[in-house]
Amino acid sequence: MDSDLPLSTTLEVYNRCLCFAAHRAARALARRFDAALAPFGISHGQYSLMISLNRPDPPRLGEAADFLGMDRTTLTANLKPLERMGLVSIVPDKEDRRSRRLVLTDAGRAVLKAAVPVWRATHDEVDGAVSGDGGALRTQLRHIASVA
Repeated sequence: MDSDLPLSTTLEVYNRCLCFAAHRAARALARRFDAALAPFGISHGQYSLMISLNRPDPPRLGEAADFLGMDRTTLTANLKPLERMGLVSIVPDKEDRRSRRLVLTDAGRAVLKAAVPVWRATHDEVDGAVSGDGGALRTQLRHIASVA
């Protein structure tokens, strides 16, 4: 089989591509945190979504989507299982009935409260495997997200 694309190009992309490396790392982290959070009946994505709702004033759907870097349709799809489990409520905004607010329920707060120590311990393990304490990496990742 004759190819116009040499293996050296494949290796270059594998070794240089930030997107590829970030996806691989994200999948590995997701598996690790999914396993850690499984006893609480939630995934790492659900944990992140729920923790983003833990604030004095429940966010509007659009605000939460922006904060999480998701589009509204994806956020709505991710909210449905949490709503079915009774961990999150989606309620009309009292000031603008066209908007919806995302409310962490008492059951949702209880799950988060129980999961936080496990999340911290898992993060301590991951941070220990990263050069420094992971702070520089987080700063760089946030920067990439802000300019992309």
